[in-house]
Amino acid sequence: MEENWVNGKITRRISIRKDCFMRTFIKWGLTAAPFLYMALIWFMSSNPDDMIIQMEHDRFDRIFKESLHLIEFAILYILFVFALLVHNRLTYMASFIAAMLAGFYGLTDEIHQSFVPYRSATLIDAAKDLLGVAVCLLIVNRTYFKNKAHPIARGMEWVRMKVK
Repeated sequence: MEENWVNGKITRRISIRKDCFMRTFIKWGLTAAPFLYMALIWFMSSNPDDMIIQMEHDRFDRIFKESLHLIEFAILYILFVFALLVHNRLTYMASFIAAMLAGFYGLTDEIHQSFVPYRSATLIDAAKDLLGVAVCLLIVNRTYFKNKAHPIARGMEWVRMKVK
């Protein structure tokens, strides 16, 4: 609060910090990000395999698209982690639940793809989805919860403090 003397009277004006809006925007943007990403995943998997991205060489195209399974739901897990982090709700159990949600969404996406023309759902793809989430869960748990000096943990803590 800021006080000013005007014509012998005290006037009070609440000063709004310039970065308050930006912090709130980032906080709620990171909160909404996993759900927006889930909608993007659903949209992308509702289309035929080569509708969005088609590489020039078929072999490279297949390798690229198969490798996306490893990171697609790992990114979803990381977005859940950041959403929890900016609300000071990231605990070991919350991290595990976020991983379970990301993995479950990966499984439901595979089931969804089985109903889409020109798409396929395989157990190998589901395993790749779960593997990517599991690796990220391990990284977050080993760095953020057990080794606060690790650069990943310091970066996560920096984000948490900046949005606080």
